[in-house]
Amino acid sequence: MKHVSESVEPATISRLPRELREKRLLELRLEAETGALAQWQRHEQLAPRATPETGYYGHPLLKKPQWTKEIPLYFFCGGAAGAAAIIATVAGSTGRNESLARDARAIAAIGGAVSPALLISDLGMPSRFLNMLRIFKVQSPMSVGSWTLVAFSSSSAAAAFLSALQLRGYANKLRALRSASQFLSAISGAVISSYTGVLLGATAIPVWNQNAALLPAHFATSGLAAAGALLELRGHESPALNAIGLATSVTETVVSASIELRKNPALKPLKSGSSGWLTRIGGLLSGPVPLLFRLLALVGDEKRGRKYKKIAAASAVAGSFAARFAWTKAGAASAEDTALVLRNHS
Repeated sequence: MKHVSESVEPATISRLPRELREKRLLELRLEAETGALAQWQRHEQLAPRATPETGYYGHPLLKKPQWTKEIPLYFFCGGAAGAAAIIATVAGSTGRNESLARDARAIAAIGGAVSPALLISDLGMPSRFLNMLRIFKVQSPMSVGSWTLVAFSSSSAAAAFLSALQLRGYANKLRALRSASQFLSAISGAVISSYTGVLLGATAIPVWNQNAALLPAHFATSGLAAAGALLELRGHESPALNAIGLATSVTETVVSASIELRKNPALKPLKSGSSGWLTRIGGLLSGPVPLLFRLLALVGDEKRGRKYKKIAAASAVAGSFAARFAWTKAGAASAEDTALVLRNHS
């Protein structure tokens, strides 16, 4: 007698008696399960095992940022330009140092022009940047940042242009417009100098996510240090700029010390590997080195004091620049560390 599976076609199953129909359906189910088990066993033999070290069959759980070098450059230029706009507005409102205000407006305008160019270069085409402006979402740091960048670039360029016209005798006619553009430049500049830290902290990458509260303040302080230092290197010797340099170098020293002393496993990329060395170099150049030279400038003679301040300013700019690259590189290393990702989300 033939087996039921050999003598009965699938199309005729519905016409079989109930007992034979149930038996045939059971045979089909067993065949499917046997085939699936064999396929899974072959897959297990060919594919690597999933472990906390290798991720899911050799693939990381998180995709590391695909940013080019333009992004950390954008972080640096935007932060320094945004802080320079604030300095320009404060210096311009007092009227005591118009030369300082004018140079600060120039730094803001240049940074405001370079930043969108760097962002578009990373995106690959201008249309992608324009697509980011189609809607405005308060809940999205990227949306808020894109619109703020446009406002900052426009207002900082207008403030610098109207400031140049003031020197040619158009001050009375354009005073209101110049004041409005400077105010908008300062407000949007304050956001630009810190929003990139908010953007990083809003991701799932552990080293950024676990420092969501630190990054905005750290980036804003670093940008302010760079802006003040660039003005000092331009030749300005304002006591206010020196005070900014002292305050930011103390703050950056505290930030570097907190990173070294904290035991959070998420900070591993900031303490080891190439990203760790870059973080330490950036922290050293941003904090202890400029702080030391500014303190030496207070006790030395005037000529030597100016030299020490210039060294401190150059160190602060280099440290701010290195810090942006360090945090970007640390994020890439953190995303590839599967064990760290699992620990962070457990």
